[in-house]
Amino acid sequence: MQFIGALKLRSKLFFLFLLITIGLMLFGIIGTSYVNAMKKNMDSLYFGSLIPITELNEIVQTYNNGLANTIYKASRHEISPSETVSNIEISLDYVNKKWKSYLSHFKTEDELEYLEYANLELKHTNTYFYKVLNAAKASKDLSKISINTLEKKVASIHNVLQKLINYEGNMANYERKKFLYAYESILLKIGSSLVFIILAILSMLFYVFASIQKDQTKLEIAAKKLKIMNKKLENASYTDSLTNLHNRRYFNFIYDREVKRAKRNRTYITFMMLDIDYFKQYNDTYGHIEGDNALKSVANVLSETLQRPSDYVFRLGGEEFGVLLSDTDETNSANLSREICDAVRGKKIKHEQSDVNEFLTISIGTVCCIADNALEEDVLISRADEMLYEAKESGRNGYIITSNASKASIA
Repeated sequence: MQFIGALKLRSKLFFLFLLITIGLMLFGIIGTSYVNAMKKNMDSLYFGSLIPITELNEIVQTYNNGLANTIYKASRHEISPSETVSNIEISLDYVNKKWKSYLSHFKTEDELEYLEYANLELKHTNTYFYKVLNAAKASKDLSKISINTLEKKVASIHNVLQKLINYEGNMANYERKKFLYAYESILLKIGSSLVFIILAILSMLFYVFASIQKDQTKLEIAAKKLKIMNKKLENASYTDSLTNLHNRRYFNFIYDREVKRAKRNRTYITFMMLDIDYFKQYNDTYGHIEGDNALKSVANVLSETLQRPSDYVFRLGGEEFGVLLSDTDETNSANLSREICDAVRGKKIKHEQSDVNEFLTISIGTVCCIADNALEEDVLISRADEMLYEAKESGRNGYIITSNASKASIA
């Protein structure tokens, strides 16, 4: 059996190791895929849709197509003055917007010096086009505009911007090389880390397995002791510490179970509620220590009188006791009630403050009936309590029994 248990444990640890290994491999695969995706994104960023280069190219195209082309057409009267004004304004606004966006990107210190020159050139070029715009707004004849000057202005700004485009491209290529180097380093680190982690986990599992194997016998012994202790603790939680009878907690459990069993089998069920007569006066007269001794004496009488496995005796609280009997008809229940009263009185425990007898006595309320589906579970308790009250009203030192949930008879 120990070999089988050890084999099962070994299999579990091996299965755990496999799960961890597979998980780490999946982690590595996923990590690699993410790194590859990042590499593709970087490639796309620098060589597919590089924002700074794209913006500069759009500015160059706007100068060539949006501004120069508009002025060519205006000088040949191919478009109206209003259309000329609109096209120039739109193009200049677009150039300014894209240039402002380009300047907002991160720039190196080397790039800043050239940017000052490029910014100045762009302003001079735009000043030229603003003059043309103002002339168009004043409805002046644009056919007199020097095409040669226009071409020089556009060519000059084109050269300036082209240098920036070349610089941005070179920087993108440089950054990509740096990224590829970092990418390969990350892959190497991930692979090395995974191998190290797997070996470390394997060593740890081996150590844990050896420790578990070593302590397995101790754990089994401890588990058995714990089981015994738990059983003792459970018994203690269901036992009254003073009388060693079952307590109220156990009564709640047993009562529900026995009533349901009696209902299923349609058999007799009997419940007695017992109370020591004038117990407060007894405590006041003889003290609480003697009061505890009196409770123990009554508990002994109940335990000695009711010895069947199906007889349950409880201390419900204070000087109140309960008795639950199965398969006991009304006659036997009445005889047992009388026998208990006689036995307690026969103990001859002196009680000078009792109004019914010179010795300690008890009163009992008993309910006995055949359980069926119509029987409400709480009725036994309530009717026994009523019978106990009637027994006290009838002079104590006796019992009253009923076999009907709605009608009681004095015995």
